[in-house]
Amino acid sequence: MESGFFVKGLVVGFSIAAPVGPIGVLCIRRSLAGGVAMGLATGLGAATADAAYGCVAGFGLTAVSSFLVQRQTWLALIGGVFLCYLGVRTFLSKPASETTQSSSRSLLSAYTSTVVLTLTNPATILSFVAVFAGLGLGANASYLAAASLVFGVFTGSALWWLILSNGIGLLRSRVNSAWMQAINRLSGVALLAFGLYALSRV
Repeated sequence: MESGFFVKGLVVGFSIAAPVGPIGVLCIRRSLAGGVAMGLATGLGAATADAAYGCVAGFGLTAVSSFLVQRQTWLALIGGVFLCYLGVRTFLSKPASETTQSSSRSLLSAYTSTVVLTLTNPATILSFVAVFAGLGLGANASYLAAASLVFGVFTGSALWWLILSNGIGLLRSRVNSAWMQAINRLSGVALLAFGLYALSRV
């Protein structure tokens, strides 16, 4: 594996994941409600989607990129509606019981829902194409270099979500039901706002 490209991908993946957006809000809320595992499953879903788009950009899959970009209006519409749905559901949800454990089914649901939500933002491909080109990885780069960079992106993104979910998980024992109710309300409003903003740009 070409370590130089891996390190660059690591930095890119971490940097793309770090800004707090709708996925960050989801990760924080789920880490508080369901524990570290639930928050990490959410983050890994985003990291998987980032890696998928990284593959499209890194391996020069222009046909796939063009297909998604041409349909970005529909994808943005789906993503916006999904965010609005999550926002309303989160706002209306009751605080989880402290004894509630994250089942494998709920973890899978958290993972897959985040993959879908992240993939509905095809403009991310354009960001990866620009960043990868700036790092010297064009469509004619070797498959090994591309694979190293994509793996770095996934690792960097996953590292951020690991840090965030564990950091928020440390606060979970200090959050009572009243605080959790307020967090649900605030998270729901934030997710709904992200969804409405996405829909306004369609």
